Amino acid sequence: MRRGRNAKIVATLGPASASSEMIADLYRAGADAFRLNFSHGTHDDHRATYGHIRALEKDTGAPIAVLADLQGPKLRVGKFKGGAVTLARGQKFRLDLDRAQGDKTRTPLPHKEVFQALEPGMRVLLDDGRIRLKIIKSGADFAETEVVTGGRLSDHKGVNVPDAVLPLKALTAKDRRDLAFAADLGADWLALSFVQRPDDIAEARKLSGGHVAIMAKIEKPAAVERFDEILELADGVMVARGDLGVEMLPEEVPGVQKRIVRAARQAGKPVVVATQMLESMIGAPEPTRAEASDVATAVYDGGDAVMLSAESAVGDYPREAVAMMDRIIREVERDPLHRQFLDANYTAPEATAPDAISAAASQVARTVDAAAIVTYSKSGATALRAARERPDVPVVALIPNLAVARRLSLVWGLHCVRGEDARDFDEMVAHATRAVFFGGFGTAGQRVVITAGVPFGTPGATNLLHIAWLGDLQDHRKTPRDTTPPRAKSPD
Repeated sequence: MRRGRNAKIVATLGPASASSEMIADLYRAGADAFRLNFSHGTHDDHRATYGHIRALEKDTGAPIAVLADLQGPKLRVGKFKGGAVTLARGQKFRLDLDRAQGDKTRTPLPHKEVFQALEPGMRVLLDDGRIRLKIIKSGADFAETEVVTGGRLSDHKGVNVPDAVLPLKALTAKDRRDLAFAADLGADWLALSFVQRPDDIAEARKLSGGHVAIMAKIEKPAAVERFDEILELADGVMVARGDLGVEMLPEEVPGVQKRIVRAARQAGKPVVVATQMLESMIGAPEPTRAEASDVATAVYDGGDAVMLSAESAVGDYPREAVAMMDRIIREVERDPLHRQFLDANYTAPEATAPDAISAAASQVARTVDAAAIVTYSKSGATALRAARERPDVPVVALIPNLAVARRLSLVWGLHCVRGEDARDFDEMVAHATRAVFFGGFGTAGQRVVITAGVPFGTPGATNLLHIAWLGDLQDHRKTPRDTTPPRAKSPD
């Protein structure tokens, strides 16, 4: 159960990694959660992959999060005569709704909503920003542009409009079908693409029936501008640096990433840093030193998880990419500077009993050199509070609801264990000490800090902090749940 690190790893599954054997290998290499990319593959493909993940979960006994990543609107130019054209800097180039094949003077752009938002002076980026245009004149069905950066442009290349909030919803008809499928399948998280406004989150939540956690992908400048509102409605966020890096200047992205990570930490909501983290490992067995440093930066900042995309989905070295990310995280978390960085971004608790107990648990664990913190959490809120403290010791979250345990398995420092609520004080101590002992988090004679709510089983009622001793539990490994073990010693 124990990984020996706090930051988590999300691995994207695809043609290189969708078999049951490879998924198991990725898990053993360090993957804590798996991403299904609905931009590719059929529903049957994703159903089979999901089945492999759940079979692995049953074998390991550890909750595993599944993140369904929706495609979102994809803006693309049409086709060209001959398949491609070459644009020169300074030339005029027209975008319009005419479906006729394009040439070096114009191209079809079959998205009328884009033209509604265009104004003179705005930028239009083609092919992931390789070609840059400036709007000179625009109307309801056309835009006259000047080529700022030229190059070769071929059929169906992507279009980005960083200076406008486009009148497009984050969910297309395809996304709605994929959302319904993913929710029925049992996905734990929905990653929502093309988020521009808080309403996008509200719509996704309504369509999902509130049964799936919503993760907002921050990949557009409009989302950055309204990030606080989006964060308030979302259950978590992803720094999707691929598209964000296209629509923003490269030098702006690192600062935006740090601000997003810090804000999410302060809100106590999980944040995933994604895209191009170990990009060279798509075709090479090792990353560049710059890529290793990039992953390390996200860990130093206190991000909950780092994500592999093409590296594990279609790359030649999916196992090695996960193992490398695991090694980088471990090395960073051994560095004394890591704790200094985490403490420097500490968020003061709110004036509530659950926040006060969680903050106290972290401090008490440090003072008494506890082996772990154990938190009883029914809805997951208490476990998230414990993780927000970024304590020095592991947090073992005892959660009766399997869906909640799965969802929280990608949260920093949480080791989720499915277990029923305690019925009384003695049972609370017994469950907690067993989870720590048999999970490999502590040995006989060490102390454990326990937080829970009284009356037991009441959601959101965390109001109790207890210090227990780990006794010699080896003889109780096969003790049934209803058998009361010897009462744990306690200085209380």
